[in-house]
Amino acid sequence: QVQLVESGGGLVQPGGSLTLSCATSGIDFSRSAMGWFRQTPGKQRELAAGITAAGSTIYVDSGKGRFTISRDNTKNTVYLQMNNLQPEDTAVYYCNARRSPGWGSGGYWGQGTQVTVSS
Repeated sequence: QVQLVESGGGLVQPGGSLTLSCATSGIDFSRSAMGWFRQTPGKQRELAAGITAAGSTIYVDSGKGRFTISRDNTKNTVYLQMNNLQPEDTAVYYCNARRSPGWGSGGYWGQGTQVTVSS
């Protein structure tokens, strides 16, 4: 049974930081690309950050220099460190695992964790 369990979301003031974690089970983690997607009401889900099995990373333009995605293959866990958070980062963040190339809508998904940036 595949499980992706996100944690670490919450309410933070502008300029603050959060680290999201996604613990996985039931997948071949070390051979999977892992992504963090985010979605706000009325908008399409977008890739916030992704990391391939080989360790290559990709970030949404607004997250470059502020977001860092990393993975621990010994713990089957992927992380997203977010610094200098802004109100526009407010969204539900979803963890994603995939074996196919690209960052489309496929793969396995977690249930999501809410990130709210507000003063």
